[in-house]
Amino acid sequence: MEQIILIKNAQVLAPEPLGRRDVLISGNSIAAIGENFSVADSNLPVTVIDASEHYLVPGFVDSLVHFIGGGGEGGFATRTPEMQLTDATLGGVTTAIGVLGTDATTRTLTNLLAKAHALQIEGISTYCHTGSYEIPCRTVTGNITDDLILIDKIIGVGEIAISDHRSSQPTISEIRKVAAAARVGGMLSGKGGIVSVHVGAGDSLLQPLFDAVTGSELTVKQFYPTHMNRNNAVFESGLRFAKAGGVIDFTTSTTDYDLKHGEVAAAQALARALQAGIPAMQLTLSSDGNASLPIFNEDGDLLGLQVGQVRTLYQSAREAVQQYHVSLADAITAITAAPAAVLGLKQKGRIAVGLDADLVLLRHDDLTIDQVFAMGKQLVAAGQPLVKGTFEP
Repeated sequence: MEQIILIKNAQVLAPEPLGRRDVLISGNSIAAIGENFSVADSNLPVTVIDASEHYLVPGFVDSLVHFIGGGGEGGFATRTPEMQLTDATLGGVTTAIGVLGTDATTRTLTNLLAKAHALQIEGISTYCHTGSYEIPCRTVTGNITDDLILIDKIIGVGEIAISDHRSSQPTISEIRKVAAAARVGGMLSGKGGIVSVHVGAGDSLLQPLFDAVTGSELTVKQFYPTHMNRNNAVFESGLRFAKAGGVIDFTTSTTDYDLKHGEVAAAQALARALQAGIPAMQLTLSSDGNASLPIFNEDGDLLGLQVGQVRTLYQSAREAVQQYHVSLADAITAITAAPAAVLGLKQKGRIAVGLDADLVLLRHDDLTIDQVFAMGKQLVAAGQPLVKGTFEP
């Protein structure tokens, strides 16, 4: 028998405000949204949750996570660890997209896919991008388009690197060919088919993407650049990209060193972009969870390294509300509806009848995460995990 859960009297942000509503979950989907639902006369086993002191928001969508770790910029001992289930769920993340980064030799796409399947079995929805920093892209089948069409979990390409000393220094023609293959693969498979782009601090900024679009049939919407808060110059180039119609992403994992040396905090970047008139649906946050966060000097020498954390995704969204006066609806949009839309995940990122029952209850008083549901199953209660990963203590 399918599990039935009735969430009563929550202040619903879908992410647009719906007011106080009752939400009925049946199995893995949202079955109904309304007022004054009653199960008093029902013979069905129904779990009723009083959410009168909570906001109910969609489960968070993290568009950039290194499921199997990343890094290695300081040698083998600096390869970062794999993500565990509660790294996501305790941060409200119910959908995550796995990527490779600098290292596509000791970290492989087959390993990434296996970890994605493992995390899905444990409780959250997972997808992957084919490729890594380098072009030509590493693939599973030998072809970007084939990967997208034939492998269910692969929904895009990335994160390819530009304007970075760790990139493969791709030509404009190479970037175009990657984007074209992703677009065709996405069209034929009914997927987003976007190209996730790692943007470094190089002087070219986003110019390679503008050049790839110019003189071709591609549009900026084919590209999804991340790390757009790396410094103020990158941020300003991101605003230009967004004003041209693209979606830009701010990274929430950071270091004190980077913040002291010009990085714009993700919460502040979100607030500034909204103030600049960029629509909320063109702005996203991602954690870069389990990535290495290397600190390089001006000569490219590694000074130190930290590890990205998935939990920073919601921490930054909350900070945007509490410190930078972003509306809660806009902050939630940046980690739900906006990333789901750019990634082509039609069942994710919103609260509506028929969509997946990925939901988070936030306390009214301090906006802390209280309860988390993924595909209709409760994974977190009172801020504590009900379900852990297979190898978590």
